[in-house]
Amino acid sequence: MIDLDNQTTLKCDLEALEKIAQTLTSRDIELIITDEETMKSLNSEHRGKACSTDVLSFPLETVFTEQILFDIPLGSIVISAPFVRQKADELGHSIQDELSLLFIHGLLHLLGFDHERDDGEMRLKEKELIEMFDLPKSLIIRTKES
Repeated sequence: MIDLDNQTTLKCDLEALEKIAQTLTSRDIELIITDEETMKSLNSEHRGKACSTDVLSFPLETVFTEQILFDIPLGSIVISAPFVRQKADELGHSIQDELSLLFIHGLLHLLGFDHERDDGEMRLKEKELIEMFDLPKSLIIRTKES
């Protein structure tokens, strides 16, 4: 289940995001959709980068064993509403498509994928999910450039 905290006026098809999440995990996820200033603050505080960003992931860190983790949320995904609007417009696809692309990216980070350190596994998983849910290919192109 996704616990949505939409701090903006961005429309979100939660059911579509739930379908994506259910293909990867049965654990709860907090999804926060917020403004650019909040993203800039979070990015600065947690990554040391004094700029806004598109999506941030915060896995729930716990000392519990795997056997009792089934009821504990996976973590939080924070998405920038202004970034979603800008990229959807710039790339010519829907706001929901862009939101779904960023949600996939954030969810994979929650699950331990890391495109900055792996050998392409995260990009391959993104490609698989993008094709499964018939989403635009733009996220793969953008992450290859970073």
